[in-house]
Amino acid sequence: MKMDENRQSLLRRIPGVDKILETAYREPFFEGIPKSVLLHSIRTVFDRLRNDILENKESPDPVQVTDTWVLDQVKTSVFRAMTPNLRRVVNATGIVVHTNLGRSLLSRESISNLMDLAGHYSNLEFNLSQGRRGSRYSAVEDLLCELTGAESAMVVNNNAGAVFLCLETLASGKSVVISRGQLVEIGGSFRIPDVMAKSGAILKEVGTTNRTHFQDYEKAIEHNTGLLLKVHTSNYSIVGFKAEVFLEDLVTLGKRYRIPVMEDLGSGTLIDFSKYGWIKEPTVQESINAGVDVVTFSGDKLLGGPQAGIILGRKFHIDRIKSNPLTRALRIDKLTLGALESTLRHYRDPEKAVLQIPTLRMLTRPLGEIQSQAEALAEKLNQMEGGRVRARVVDLASKAGGGSLPLLELPSKCVSVAVEGKSENDIELFMRTAEPPVIGRIENDRFVMDLRTVQDEDLTWIEKAFAGLLLN
Repeated sequence: MKMDENRQSLLRRIPGVDKILETAYREPFFEGIPKSVLLHSIRTVFDRLRNDILENKESPDPVQVTDTWVLDQVKTSVFRAMTPNLRRVVNATGIVVHTNLGRSLLSRESISNLMDLAGHYSNLEFNLSQGRRGSRYSAVEDLLCELTGAESAMVVNNNAGAVFLCLETLASGKSVVISRGQLVEIGGSFRIPDVMAKSGAILKEVGTTNRTHFQDYEKAIEHNTGLLLKVHTSNYSIVGFKAEVFLEDLVTLGKRYRIPVMEDLGSGTLIDFSKYGWIKEPTVQESINAGVDVVTFSGDKLLGGPQAGIILGRKFHIDRIKSNPLTRALRIDKLTLGALESTLRHYRDPEKAVLQIPTLRMLTRPLGEIQSQAEALAEKLNQMEGGRVRARVVDLASKAGGGSLPLLELPSKCVSVAVEGKSENDIELFMRTAEPPVIGRIENDRFVMDLRTVQDEDLTWIEKAFAGLLLN
């Protein structure tokens, strides 16, 4: 009975919407806030409060449910509503191409070009020299051909779209021969067999999971074979007793039977990373030199540009793909084209590209530079008021991420943090809800920040976040 009385007392203390609305208009905090946002926030607070009371959840004491208390709740709700859902975060995970955190960062030149294009009209589909309608692909086609040696090129919204478009154009209603070990799945349940089925192509898998031979492909060829497909397993690796057919041999087979050969590189790269002592990753140029008819790869992974699906190859096949009506549904906008063009221009000087493109710069950062940054951050955290923060530099490994270079572990320097009176989960939660959020990871019962992916301007935000943590 007493519980029912408490609930009734709490429900009676909830003020009316109009009363809170009138009070809010006198508060400077709500100046400039749209009425629709304010009303929605008030109703959200009231609905949540009523539900908590009726469901016997922990609720404030009846005497605390005042207009002031309610208004404070409304302020919090309004602040959340007025904060953009998509916002910057500090990536302290050590995963360079972090799919959940927006993948590759753009270079300063790309960002500058984006701002110019976003605020002004452009020659997106206008040929300035001829004074008539042009093709949006011309913005990057010549660059891609120059950098890779391809005869022709085009770009769509992402690599999944590129693979689908190529399969639908070249092999709809026909069989596509592919090694069983290359039937990959990437993030978001994107599976090669599913995409192939949607495209109208007929899957013809050959070989075994770990070993596929030249004769497996040749035996699978029949009158209805439309394409030989090779998929680079960029997000996993088979080690041990394995065998696969080289692209050059597949091209030879394709020419013998007059069947086009396509390669999906996934995380395509224009840089040979083996010069840094890493495991060899095939480059786009090598695929083109091998004679492949069509190659596809992503723009926002190892290339270090915006989300895009790049299609290169022989002009005859690219022209067919360009004329497919689905191309319009998969095309990219002017901002993506502008960012991609700026990114590609860096590759005219590969040595400079590694320094100018953030993804490449982070992947190849000298360990000594990371250590200096980590030591400086740890020292500042240890000097915080009260001495409650205990930070130290530890050796851990960074990852390329984004389904790229799965076996690569980059030695890195991290700052491992403990705070008196706070668990590692408390720290992780607070940092994740800071402004801007600081995303790290928990290892060995400590909150850890990998400095490989932390930008110089992020250090101040990290320090402010920990200062805020100490006040709670």
